[in-house]
Amino acid sequence: MKRCEINFDDIVLLENLCEAWQEFIRGKRKKKDVQEFAFHLSDEIVSLHEELVSGTYRHGSYHEFRINDPKPRVIHKASVRDRLLHHALHRKLYPYFASRFIADSFSCQKDKGTHRALDRFRQKIMSVSHNHTKTCWVLKCDIRKFFASVDQCVLVELLEECITDQRLVLLLCEIIGSFSTKPGKGIPLGNLTSQLFANIYMNPFDYYVKQELCFNHYIRYADDFVFLSINRKELEVVLKRSYLFLSEVLALDMHPDKVLMKTIASGMDYLGWKHFPHHRVLRIKTKKRMMKRMVQNPTEATFQSHLGMLGHGDSYKLQTGLRNDYWFRGHE
Repeated sequence: MKRCEINFDDIVLLENLCEAWQEFIRGKRKKKDVQEFAFHLSDEIVSLHEELVSGTYRHGSYHEFRINDPKPRVIHKASVRDRLLHHALHRKLYPYFASRFIADSFSCQKDKGTHRALDRFRQKIMSVSHNHTKTCWVLKCDIRKFFASVDQCVLVELLEECITDQRLVLLLCEIIGSFSTKPGKGIPLGNLTSQLFANIYMNPFDYYVKQELCFNHYIRYADDFVFLSINRKELEVVLKRSYLFLSEVLALDMHPDKVLMKTIASGMDYLGWKHFPHHRVLRIKTKKRMMKRMVQNPTEATFQSHLGMLGHGDSYKLQTGLRNDYWFRGHE
């Protein structure tokens, strides 16, 4: 395995911190905390650089708030200063780790979002079912409270397997240890680094499925993953072995209410859409949430965003209804 060549000095360079700032402020220029930081930008960046170099940097506390997207979630927001460092780390470390992720791992990766995952899912259905001539079974699984359950010691061990620079490892440990749901557990929803950590943490499971189980028809999107096969009993074996690996190696549990095994012909919910052999339609909950957002925020940007999403499925009637509703609201 090729080790990571990025070291601590690459991260703390003033040039890297400045470039990270330019990436960080996109879409955030009107935020009060960002404006306050930007008012003394040079001093703030130099101060952060000096603390990192001297080893006196300590990650600050988090601001907690709740969202419903679509289910209730608790977000922990770090200070602008700390988030700037998260970007500086991510922009350097992501290319290395992304090259180690399997092709069928999606979420929080460049050019590998929801739509790419949906298209890949459709390709897998076609392959497994031999162009819909055989019954395709799908096993869908989900990790119970994934971000809150990440074992910090396991995560650090995974990082140490790849990163040789101990100062860089210690800096990552400082970020990991800045938050916990209980002693030694959890990474915060809200950190850019948490998105990378999540994929690093699940990467051993991806390789276990592909190399140890020799199971090719598998897709993972964050902590939501699916297996496809024409053999239901094969999926039952995969489920048991996956459960043991996640529990014993990664200290994770599958959510018992979110483990489903169905045929594509009966319709399988995945990533906001309900999939059938020859088409996919927007899930009812997703449709209701979309219409609610249009009522609450009937702007051109919201309309175009939803229209773009609908273009990835069979939704002609829904698109027409959305256009008509938006047109009438715009002319009230």
